[in-house]
Amino acid sequence: MKTTGTRSLVLLALLAAFLFGLVWFTGEFALDGGGWAMQAYNGHLKGGGQLSYAGQVLDRNGVVLAQSVDGQRQYPPDEATRRACLHVVGDSDGAISTGVQSLYRAELAGYNLFTGLAAPDGSSLGNDVRLTIDSRLQAAAYQALGGKNGAVAVYNYRTGEVLCLVSAPTFDPANVPGDLETNSAYEGAYLNRALSATYPPGSTFKVVTAAAAIERIPDLDARTFTCTGSAVINNNEITCDGVHGEIHFADGLAKSCNIVFAELAVELGADAMTETAEKMGFNRSFSIEGVDTKPSSYDVSGAEAHELAWSGIGQYTDLANPLHMMILMGAVANGGEAVQPYLVQEVSSPLGLPGKTGAGSAGPRLLDETTAARLEAYLRYTITSYYGDETFPGLEVCAKTGTAEVGGGKQPCGWIVGFSQREDLPLAFAVAVEEGGYGRSSALPVASAVLQAAAAG
Repeated sequence: MKTTGTRSLVLLALLAAFLFGLVWFTGEFALDGGGWAMQAYNGHLKGGGQLSYAGQVLDRNGVVLAQSVDGQRQYPPDEATRRACLHVVGDSDGAISTGVQSLYRAELAGYNLFTGLAAPDGSSLGNDVRLTIDSRLQAAAYQALGGKNGAVAVYNYRTGEVLCLVSAPTFDPANVPGDLETNSAYEGAYLNRALSATYPPGSTFKVVTAAAAIERIPDLDARTFTCTGSAVINNNEITCDGVHGEIHFADGLAKSCNIVFAELAVELGADAMTETAEKMGFNRSFSIEGVDTKPSSYDVSGAEAHELAWSGIGQYTDLANPLHMMILMGAVANGGEAVQPYLVQEVSSPLGLPGKTGAGSAGPRLLDETTAARLEAYLRYTITSYYGDETFPGLEVCAKTGTAEVGGGKQPCGWIVGFSQREDLPLAFAVAVEEGGYGRSSALPVASAVLQAAAAG
């Protein structure tokens, strides 16, 4: 009897394990079956898992960015458009893992839960994927970068639609270079820098220091600071690009005075600076189409006073992700509330039946409403009083540039972040240009070119 009871318990345990495994497998199949079907080891696929037969990828205006013709994946006739859209659309092999042709591989191939890959031989194509991006703006951004590496991100801060997301270096997906893996000019070409890279933010981080000061220093606007071109903090020299003399806070931000923001960071202290930076999205990821961005980082734990000063200027160990900075600027424009960005507008069947539809969703509150309103006024003043509205003609832009030292004998990284106040053009943007030098001369013209293209319709 004891032996029979033991055997029964073993059988019951095996049955429970089997049922658990069955439930687990069914759940995984429902969630990830499309991914399994599209693996290169699936012998039913043509071309070792390439998207030889698949639906179209289109921009917001219906421009075809990728399609299958006679078992070959084809891209737009204009090379600049192909290169500009590469990191959003992706390549035929799926090497760019954050591209739509990788993320939506199963949908493009026509996979569904009930029939699987019903026609892998191309007798019927898969679903079409319409994106939120505008290929005109993509090309404008790519050309404005002028061969420099970096990232450009622009979105509608009310709806969440991403209109432009460009990363460089890039390559032509219709004519993949044979030395892609070995030529240093293509180093990091598979990486979407807007999503998966961070750069020292330079003076764009002064927006964060400004927010911390707004919330904690009641007489901020009445204060004056003295800039002689440098200041000594903790026996270390903090330098500034200019000699600004007696200067108020608004002009300190507009003229990007390092002394103002170094002194404010030290006065506010590491805890306050960290609290504000993290509220504004540092040290965490944002998500777009299921892809988590590389987190912007701010860490002054154990920093000495002069290091804290440099951190308030956007140096020390500060790092910023372009998509995060775009979202942050959108939050400033939205009274402090971020809107989650999205790239896929709609997935539709070959019969034209709609499937998934994209939409922006409410993101986290990154600033208090009063802080956002004051920052908006300061950033608008920065353009009107210093850069000049002619740099963004007719666009009513609020913005801040940055020039970030990166070391290693390299030229600085040029930045600009900001947004348009125009009701008919609610766009927030972030541009980072690797080894671009001053942000005003490298990143600002890129942002201006993209926004002017958007305004032109």
